[in-house]
Amino acid sequence: MNGDITLTLPDGSVRTYSGPVTGSQLAADIGPGLAKAAIVIMVNGELWDLSREITKDSPVAIITGRDDAALDILRHDAAHILAEAVQELYPDVQVTIGPSIENGFYYDFARKEPFTIDDLEVIERRMVEIIERDEAISRSEMDRDAAVKFFQGMGENYKAELIAAIPEGQAITLYRQGDFIDLCRGPHLPSTGKLGTDCFKLMKVAGAYWRGDSNNEMLQRIYGTAWRTKKELKAYLVRLEEAEKRDHRKLGRQMKLFHFQEEAAGMPFWHPHGWTIYQQIEAYIRRKQQKYGYQEINTPQLVDRILWEKSGHADKFHQHMYTTQSDNRTFALKPMNCPCHVQVFNQGTVSYRDLPLRLAEFGSCHRYEPSGALHGLMRVRSFTQDDAHIFCSEDQISGECVDFCQMLLEIYRDFGFNEVKVKFSDRPTARAGSDDVWDRAEAALKSAIDTTGLDYSLNPGEGAFYGPKLEFVLTDAIGRDWQCGTFQVDFILPERLDAHYIGADNHKHRPVMLHRAILGSFERFIGILIEEYAGRFPLWLAPTQVVVTGITSEQDDYVRQVHQQMTAQGIRVEMDLRSEKINYKIREHSHAKTPVIYVAGAREVVDTTVTIRRLGSKKQQTLDLITAIDQLKHESLAPDQR
Repeated sequence: MNGDITLTLPDGSVRTYSGPVTGSQLAADIGPGLAKAAIVIMVNGELWDLSREITKDSPVAIITGRDDAALDILRHDAAHILAEAVQELYPDVQVTIGPSIENGFYYDFARKEPFTIDDLEVIERRMVEIIERDEAISRSEMDRDAAVKFFQGMGENYKAELIAAIPEGQAITLYRQGDFIDLCRGPHLPSTGKLGTDCFKLMKVAGAYWRGDSNNEMLQRIYGTAWRTKKELKAYLVRLEEAEKRDHRKLGRQMKLFHFQEEAAGMPFWHPHGWTIYQQIEAYIRRKQQKYGYQEINTPQLVDRILWEKSGHADKFHQHMYTTQSDNRTFALKPMNCPCHVQVFNQGTVSYRDLPLRLAEFGSCHRYEPSGALHGLMRVRSFTQDDAHIFCSEDQISGECVDFCQMLLEIYRDFGFNEVKVKFSDRPTARAGSDDVWDRAEAALKSAIDTTGLDYSLNPGEGAFYGPKLEFVLTDAIGRDWQCGTFQVDFILPERLDAHYIGADNHKHRPVMLHRAILGSFERFIGILIEEYAGRFPLWLAPTQVVVTGITSEQDDYVRQVHQQMTAQGIRVEMDLRSEKINYKIREHSHAKTPVIYVAGAREVVDTTVTIRRLGSKKQQTLDLITAIDQLKHESLAPDQR
């Protein structure tokens, strides 16, 4: 029938309507249970409000509160309900921006009086009231200039400023619930009652500059978390408690691994124990890279700004670059290693027979990060990347990707990470190069990842500015995801920096440049490891692998003998000759996360044995000294050396 609209459901079934139809109508037609559970509808892959009319043939899916896609909607609505509650309680407050974020939401408010923890409890109770009111949420559109005047009339100057920055002629979408109205793209729940009263919690208050600019006024940001069910909320709060116990900043102090101070904000000071871990990881990665055919190089940290302008990094990263003046020239501390590696490739003549050429560097980089973004080892201003660049021909991309993925998975397994997700990130909005070049690069990378046989998901628009990339995401012991490794296909930088090789036809050809990292940065990866193991490192990584101590001072000579023999075997050993009670010493070394303690008493001296206590175990074992040392020496080896 002419004018009919056909909607195709996920199971392949279809529903036909004689005219426009809303998601609510479709859900009701399918069944009352679905109509009650529905929160939004997906139309052609895009989430819409249930009240929005579908006017043409489309694939559709009804989203309920149980679906993964619901989380972002629920959190966004929680932010709106938070703003409504704040304005009801504190009418003088101006609302600004309130998005959903990973694990929750926030809203920024302009208010002279600071919010307190007690205020959060009051606001939370009002949010419950708003949810129980089950206020209908409705969408409307308004002309931009009219919307500016509308919010100015309400005294919402921040909202008016946001709207005034939107291009003229673009429709402004507003959402209303009760007396609260907000600028928003949506979509939203049909009503506030769709958010459970026991599925959210306000977490903390923090400062935030208006629009993220430190030149603007400071606002107050209220953070919250929201989930689909009470059970999910409870599980998240338990994870937070566990994460607090594992916080690498706290454990770093406790274990004397590193520290930060204002004189070098965002730049870690490594202590002997922390630097030992760093060196063990570096040595391990170096061995792995040698096994897979990488040649290690080292490039300057301070490079003339001209190179960064040629590569395009000066335009893209100028706000993150540290610069200095000398000899009437501007130099920049390198924020990444890529352009410098091209300089090494460009020295001399490279033949196609030399490809693939794999250049690796433990490259020290610096990037300015706002002070508010700094977070222990996880977000720093000085860091070292396990960086490498593979220069190859286009037909070698797949083979290099397969080898890289194999190496990466081996390394992650050796560090204890067995669950790895892969994301394919394609072209971002702001990018270098033509669409034709991006088409080639994305096709090449897709073919490469398909060749590996690994499952992957799409991560639209998150590629690097010079090429698409694969992102490798680890899942830690308490279920958190960490994006660490990357593999990127780049046709652009070799062109900009005039890299070439001589092909079999005796003519010049551009190499493809594959950017790759596995750890990402040593600093962040060590932070992840501290939290993964809660400071209880596997023996091969532990800064002190064993402490030898006596029950009384009468065993001191024997303790020294054991220490000497173990040191000669390459074991990282310390001895404790303090005249403290043995239980105190054991408790103290356990608190410092020492994996193994060798205890010697009078009997052990006579029998040439040691009694072994292991971290986390109440059991102990007595072995003759030679057997104990041999056993520990084998256990102390890195996984690739066993």
